[in-house]
This record gives sequence, structure tokens and C-alpha cells, in this order.
Amino acid sequence: MPHVTVVQGPASNPVYQVGGKSFIFFRTPRPDAFDPETGERYDDVIVLWVPSEDDKLALTQDPGSPFFTTPHFDGHLSVLVRGTRIPELTLAELTEVVQDAWLSRASATRARKWLAEQGPGTD
Repeated sequence: MPHVTVVQGPASNPVYQVGGKSFIFFRTPRPDAFDPETGERYDDVIVLWVPSEDDKLALTQDPGSPFFTTPHFDGHLSVLVRGTRIPELTLAELTEVVQDAWLSRASATRARKWLAEQGPGTD
């Protein structure tokens, strides 16, 4: 995606930004995302921004989906996914969520330009 920079988070975790706004970041282990059987905090959680609450619900409402959320992210337009579950997604699905994350945070001008360059049927 164009105009992307990668900065290091507080634990040297990568944070992907467009125009200084984060759209994907690799989260450090936190108490709200943990294995329900062992209580161990997940160390591979990735946060992706989404365009709307409807998009968030569409990705997280199916219990079998690799995407999830926690109460910590209530009201935040993002979803979580464990890195170990990325292989459950097709390349097209992964591409779509990354593009949507970028589009949700890019400036309107950058988003319009990128969409126009992609051709019809991209939006």
C-alpha cells in the first residue's frame, strides 16, 4: 500500500501507519486477550482497523472466524486476529482486510487516488 511507514511500538512491535495514523499493529501480550483454557496471554495478536462497526461485527460475530474483539476494544473500529490464525484466511480475504484497514485511515485524497488506480470494482 502506498505511503506506508513502519514505526516501532513500545516493545519494538511493528506499527503500520499511513499519514501518521496507525492501521495495523502487532500488539504486545495484554490481559484481555488470553487462552481461555490456560489463562496465558496471547503473544501474537494483530490489530487491524475496520471502516465501520458493521464491518467489525461482520468479521467477529461468527465464533469460528479467526477475527475477534475484546471489551477493551468496545467502540474502537478495529478487529483482532492471532498471527497463528492468519493461514485460515485466503489471500483474497487477507488482502481485503489489509486494504480496508489502510483505506479506513488514509486521507480521503489518498484513498480516492488509490481506488482510482485499482480500477472498477475495487471499492
